[in-house]
Amino acid sequence: MITWMQRHKKWLVITIWISTIAFVGAGFVGWGSYNYGTKGGVVATVGDKEISVEEYSREYSNLYSQYSQIFGASFNKELAEQLRLKDIAFAQLMQKNLLMSYGSSLGLIVTDEEIAKELINYEEFKVDGKFNKNKYVAILQQNRMSPQDFENSLRNSIMFQKVQALFTIEPTANEIENISKLLFLEDDITYKILTLDDVDVTIDENELKKYFDENQNSYKSEVSYDLEIKEFALLSANATQEDIQNHFDKFKSDYKFDDGKIKSFEEAKEEIIKDLDENFTKKEALSLYLKLKKSEDNFDKKVTYSQNKIPFLAENVEKIKELKKDEILKPFFENNRFYIVKLVKTNPSVNLTFDEAKTKVIEDFKLSLKAKKLDELAQNSLKDFKGNDAVGVNRASAAKIKGLNEQEAIEFLGQLFASSTKDGIAKVGSKVVLYRVNSSKMASYDKAKDSFVLDEIKQVQNSDLLSNLLKKLENSIAIKTLMQTKE
Repeated sequence: MITWMQRHKKWLVITIWISTIAFVGAGFVGWGSYNYGTKGGVVATVGDKEISVEEYSREYSNLYSQYSQIFGASFNKELAEQLRLKDIAFAQLMQKNLLMSYGSSLGLIVTDEEIAKELINYEEFKVDGKFNKNKYVAILQQNRMSPQDFENSLRNSIMFQKVQALFTIEPTANEIENISKLLFLEDDITYKILTLDDVDVTIDENELKKYFDENQNSYKSEVSYDLEIKEFALLSANATQEDIQNHFDKFKSDYKFDDGKIKSFEEAKEEIIKDLDENFTKKEALSLYLKLKKSEDNFDKKVTYSQNKIPFLAENVEKIKELKKDEILKPFFENNRFYIVKLVKTNPSVNLTFDEAKTKVIEDFKLSLKAKKLDELAQNSLKDFKGNDAVGVNRASAAKIKGLNEQEAIEFLGQLFASSTKDGIAKVGSKVVLYRVNSSKMASYDKAKDSFVLDEIKQVQNSDLLSNLLKKLENSIAIKTLMQTKE
């Protein structure tokens, strides 16, 4: 996945930064490895516009949240660093401000009425289906933003949409038909799939050690954490009927079914009792937390976990990783109990010895040898190979390619139709596909595919036009960077 993201990073930048604001409720992610110039709180200037630290923080947090959705629970700060998310966020911010300057130079404006119309569309700010100012302000405070900052961000977002609309070109029906025929060009092909199982290798001990010496920085121990943990089981608040009713009256809009319908008192009662118990227990846990900080109580156990084995939810694991030595994390709630965690020590990753890493080294070296030998086999077999025939293959014919899963077949077909040669080799993951085009023909026009074709044309046109515009703006608008990464 990392390789794919890095390979397609430029394309991802274009598609991500033109999206509307998505950071509400996402939280903020610190980075801590940047120095700033002499101007306090300014990371760059684009023309006469100063870009603040806060703007960069929001940009990075927004991007971090989007990549978290792509990767899921496996996404963390280490992976963000591998993907150079800080650099991507900074580049996106520059691009946005260049386009904003361009829009202003054309006389484009965003009115307060347009901002208001956009604002009331956010479900996060609604109570009973209507925009609620108090909820709006409260959510922004949770995200460390003022209404003015958020509305300025909305203003920028609307301006981007207006600039983007200038470059939206509607292809003619004739263009759609002709490009559709090209996109769905049909080939009759012969293909053969080669895998790593088709080659054998022998491992020489001296070569293995040489491979390790050349790649030893790839073999490190995991970072681990020495922790002390205190568990605090959920207590009963012994809530009275009046307590339950008062809580329901204050927060009934929080108790809903999946379809959004608010629950009745009886339907929500059990959930309310649990929330009251949790609130009551949290107060007791906070009292215990203070005692632990003052060394007036003891932790239950001492444990050491590697960074991927810490047995808590991802958000709490991240908080634990950010603790300083001997710092104690405030109580958090999981599995019907509160946990208080102290970081005793962080054990950094260190290079493994050859013997410690040998099993993994053998596995990697063997894979490397096999991949090289598979490439040689493919080159030697291409001229006169015999394989499977597939007739009338186009870009949407993944099901016709036997021996590859759907994603592999799509990738193979992409390479096949991007090639200008009659025969060739396509690499698909760890597999290699030999192919020979026996004949080609234009596809018949299928109007049902117009929507797909139109999207493809617009995507290519818009990205090309915007990329060229950005190059021109970079040369015509003064840009000064006041931020440098630490090496």
